[in-house]
Amino acid sequence: MIEIGAQVDLSHPPDRVWLALTDRELLGRWFAEAETVAGVPDRLVLHTAGLPGFDADVEVEVTERQVPELLALRCDESGRLSEVTCAVTATKQGCRLAVREVTTHGTWSAEQHDPREQQLRQALTVRLPAILDWLAFQQVDLRRGEAGMTAELPTIAARGQGAARARRRRRTVGAVLAGVVLVAGLAAWVTLPDEPDSAAAPAPVSPSPSLSPSASPVAVAAPSGTPRATPSARPSRTAASPTARPSRTPTAKPSPTLASVPAPPPLTASYRTDSSRLFGYTGEVVVENPAGAPAGDWVVVVTLAEGSNVDDVDGADLRQDGRTLTFTGPAVPAGGSQTFRFDVRDSRPKARAPEACTVGGNPCAGV
Repeated sequence: MIEIGAQVDLSHPPDRVWLALTDRELLGRWFAEAETVAGVPDRLVLHTAGLPGFDADVEVEVTERQVPELLALRCDESGRLSEVTCAVTATKQGCRLAVREVTTHGTWSAEQHDPREQQLRQALTVRLPAILDWLAFQQVDLRRGEAGMTAELPTIAARGQGAARARRRRRTVGAVLAGVVLVAGLAAWVTLPDEPDSAAAPAPVSPSPSLSPSASPVAVAAPSGTPRATPSARPSRTAASPTARPSRTPTAKPSPTLASVPAPPPLTASYRTDSSRLFGYTGEVVVENPAGAPAGDWVVVVTLAEGSNVDDVDGADLRQDGRTLTFTGPAVPAGGSQTFRFDVRDSRPKARAPEACTVGGNPCAGV
């Protein structure tokens, strides 16, 4: 008789650990894919072929079940028979899981025994706790079919620097084009031609009714022999003459003012839960400046859920008033962004995201 065994202390209740042991899809995420045997209750086939220490798939039959304390199995691996016992014992921190496998027919070779035991220990101490954490926070996606446990572990993707540079280039080009259009419009207004001077041939102007009678030719009586007088006055220039016409002034044209230039877009912010853990999480806020000019100091206000407290902040200054957290930071460059993170302790095992988040009074995305 050869024995293989391992045990682990888990910070999860026995019911949750029992679910990870007996749910077919969960079992496939931390140990091996499982498939039911048609028409045979309490019998599964574990696809262990290819795992360290296993020669083939294992056919498993449940022989004893005491929820959530004991699960006994009879295993058949290509004629090699063994019995597996999974015992769950409640502790102050959660529970202890002990797994023991004993051969009843056939043996494992020396090359199989050590890798098989190492595979079991790794599954219990690394992959099972990860699945239990995900299950606790309802973040495990059991519908995903990617092979391998690492496909289910949380990862923090680096923000694409290339995409950020492309966005900044587009914003910069847009700002430059807008500036060119505005300058061109001002130049066109300044260089408009003035009114034609008196040397230019004016259009014919009919006499205005406001002309004085003295502007008309008048005959003056004179002694005989004296030539008749020529017109006593030439037509005087009046408001009807070309020089008396109203000239264009800047007030007669629409002039560019501050009101005609659109206000720069406000700062935006987005929230996400960067990582979760028992009784807490880490929140992340990204403040972005979509304008073509640097923005001033920013203010982000986050309201925590009841029973939550902040532990640490990275990337911003914090002022706290009860559950209200006020984060401030320096100016954000045009087209740029600034990221800050904060650690939160929560009185419940399932941490709750913030209730509200605003930047400059506008709601953050993701909350």
